[in-house]
Amino acid sequence: MPQLKDLILNIFEDAIQKAVFSNPTENDAEFKKITISRIPKFYQITKFTEKQVFHENIDFDNIAERCIELFGNGFTQIYARSQDKEYNVKIGKDGKVLYKTKNLSPDTKTDIAVNEHNRKKQYILAEGEIIEPLIDMGIFTKDGKIINSMYDKYKQINRLIEIIDDSVKQMNTKKLNVIDFGCGKSYLTFIVYYYLTEIKKIDATIIGLDLKKDVIEKCNKAAEKYGYKNLKFCLGDINGFKCPFEVDMVITLHACDTATDYALYNAINWGAKMIFSVPCCQHELNSQIKTDNLSLLTRYGIIQERFSALLTDSIRGNLLEYCGYKTQLLEFIDFSHTPKNILIRAVLRNTTPKATKEKALNEVKNAVEEFNVQPTLYKLLFDK
Repeated sequence: MPQLKDLILNIFEDAIQKAVFSNPTENDAEFKKITISRIPKFYQITKFTEKQVFHENIDFDNIAERCIELFGNGFTQIYARSQDKEYNVKIGKDGKVLYKTKNLSPDTKTDIAVNEHNRKKQYILAEGEIIEPLIDMGIFTKDGKIINSMYDKYKQINRLIEIIDDSVKQMNTKKLNVIDFGCGKSYLTFIVYYYLTEIKKIDATIIGLDLKKDVIEKCNKAAEKYGYKNLKFCLGDINGFKCPFEVDMVITLHACDTATDYALYNAINWGAKMIFSVPCCQHELNSQIKTDNLSLLTRYGIIQERFSALLTDSIRGNLLEYCGYKTQLLEFIDFSHTPKNILIRAVLRNTTPKATKEKALNEVKNAVEEFNVQPTLYKLLFDK
């Protein structure tokens, strides 16, 4: 098809920023869609099958010829965009090639530039990949495009995966056993499974625990639908749960009030190598706290409530340090979205100096004495 070849060569002379090949002629075509994105040193070609994504990098000089080869595999539509112009190519049923171009207005170019700036970060869960849980969550369209109104949620989920990824990379392991306590509807559990198995290529087994029978049933059906064979959901509480394997990672997201403490306690007893916890609804210390020396912190209800939550997580962090974990309290999502934005990340050390443990515990004891509180995790560890 000489005319089509010339059109593609002409299009890519214009420093195309992004292109999409779509609408294959055959239902059983190997690739359902191909996207081409210009990044600083080359073009990245992303080819989508029903369930997999393949990447290929091509230098600027050879991109046009490679696109001619790819489009010849049975696609009937091309959309491409440079900084100044849009290109649309469509092959009709009669084989006729329809070709349109459109100059972008200054406003449109500004919108594109802003959008590209906002999305230039290379997220682990990349736009354009077919990630079924994100589609079912309404964050991705069926072809892997982010729905604009869900972009903040997309960033939040990626933030969680980035925090986990930082620790997983240091483990350098090919197998992980994971417990997700209080998994709820489990969309994030599915995402973590996808990340570990599809992106990191780790042999991961995950058990999600929840107390709601109907939720567990729906989650197991979804896992079967996605083909996530080593992801199972069980009815039960983490306290007293008998694990069928050695636990490498414990995840607990938004476990209410002292449920977080029980999750952390069990993770410690299991010797979990990694713990990721986003606490929620921390009422316990708020109902206990009393202090004479620092009564300014309890004079105003809203200050006492927030300080109690921060004190709770500080104590948890120190107790994890005492138990041999390198612990960080990280901002999970922007404070403007929710005040419950702290994530506790704890990674088990090979060895922890005695002085480090003693310092962490003494700081907890000082806080407990000053504010007259009895945190659940502290009692679980020491009231025996």
